[in-house]
Amino acid sequence: MSAGVTTVEEPVPVRAAARVPHDGWRVIAAKELGDHLLSVRFMVLLIILGLAAAVPLYFAADQIKALAPQATGQKAVFLAMFTIGSPDYSFLIVSSFVAIVAPLLGLAFSFDAINGERSEGTLPRLVSQPIYRDDVINGKFVAGLSVILIVLLAVVGVISGFGILRLGIVPSADEILRLVAWLLVTAVYVGLWLAFGLLLSVVIRRAATSALVGFGAWFVLVIFGGLIVDVIAKAISPITAPTIDAALPQAQLQKLITNLLPGNLYGDITNVILNPRLNPSVRLPGSIGEAVQGAQQIPNTVLSIDQSLLLVWPEIVALIALTIACFVGAYVAFMRQEVRA
Repeated sequence: MSAGVTTVEEPVPVRAAARVPHDGWRVIAAKELGDHLLSVRFMVLLIILGLAAAVPLYFAADQIKALAPQATGQKAVFLAMFTIGSPDYSFLIVSSFVAIVAPLLGLAFSFDAINGERSEGTLPRLVSQPIYRDDVINGKFVAGLSVILIVLLAVVGVISGFGILRLGIVPSADEILRLVAWLLVTAVYVGLWLAFGLLLSVVIRRAATSALVGFGAWFVLVIFGGLIVDVIAKAISPITAPTIDAALPQAQLQKLITNLLPGNLYGDITNVILNPRLNPSVRLPGSIGEAVQGAQQIPNTVLSIDQSLLLVWPEIVALIALTIACFVGAYVAFMRQEVRA
């Protein structure tokens, strides 16, 4: 370097730090939702659910037409399309049918959510993207719940349109609120089985095995669960007391054991929300005084929507707690797993 010549060193360019988007779960959810909506699985489930919902609707329409003279001036006639059906087959009711099919929808869109990516070798590439790792499981849960809600909204819309156009039944504001509340509770119920399927897809390596375990759990808990738990409850706490006051604790214990099944919780909530008339079989009295007061109430008392929700809020809280527990289990298990190739 010659004397008197000053050189200015250019700053070394520094690579900008890659920014991790805070809404990475939205990217994952959008991708998964698009894949679900275009998949054969979604089309098959939509056709099956639509055709199967048409059968309860057929029986409900016949019942409503047969009881039309007695239904004049009665409240909650519009909700009858969701709560009545064939007198010979209790499962041919829209609400009962949803209670049976909703778990299948949740499991169908989650049993291979994680292990399917792992078996295809795409999971390491997915978590290597500039997103947080928990965005993967969060996005998959949101996408699965969204596509199931789309199916349920379509079915409820078809049933409602049939009632308005073909039967001439216009829902009241209270009935619309009850339908919205029922859909929200159904979303929680579906989310429970969706989170359970995610948990299976995380802890079980093979998708076929997780599907077998998931659908086996559905078959045992939903189809025969009520019978099994009822036998256990009667064996643990048989009602042998001669008086109501002495038998009340045993009945409450039986009810508590029976409510361990999410299907029973959902069924109790559905019965109260879709039936505005008081249903004393859902809530057992806490004391002999409450039992006497319940016996003195006017029959066929019509409850408002807030009174119905207040009646079943413990069941709603329990259902939400079960959903959170399953999702937290799947979340923790996924965050602790080694997913690198």
